[in-house]
Amino acid sequence: MKPWSTSTENELRHLLNEWDPIGLADDLVQDEYDCMLAPLLGLLCRGAGQTEIGEFLRHELEDHFGLNPLGLRPDAMAARVIAWWTSVGLADGAAGA
Repeated sequence: MKPWSTSTENELRHLLNEWDPIGLADDLVQDEYDCMLAPLLGLLCRGAGQTEIGEFLRHELEDHFGLNPLGLRPDAMAARVIAWWTSVGLADGAAGA
C-alpha cells in the first residue's frame, strides 16, 4: 500500500503538468509525467531535500525524456515541490491514505 493518497498524487500531477517541461500536458494529456509520481512521492516521504529532488528531476529530464535540463529549471521545480509538500502538511510524514 502506498503511504500517500490519491489526492496527493493528483496534486503532484497538477504541479508537474504546470511545469510541463516537454510541453505536452494539456486537457487531453494529463498523465505524461505520471512516471515521476511514485518516485517523487517516495523521495518526499523519506525526507529528501531540494537538492535530491532536483537531481531526480534533472536525471528524469535527461535520461527518461531525452531533454537538456538547461532552461527547464529542475532546481526551481524541486523547490516548488518541497514547498507544496510542506504546505499541505506532508513533510512531517502525515501523508494519509
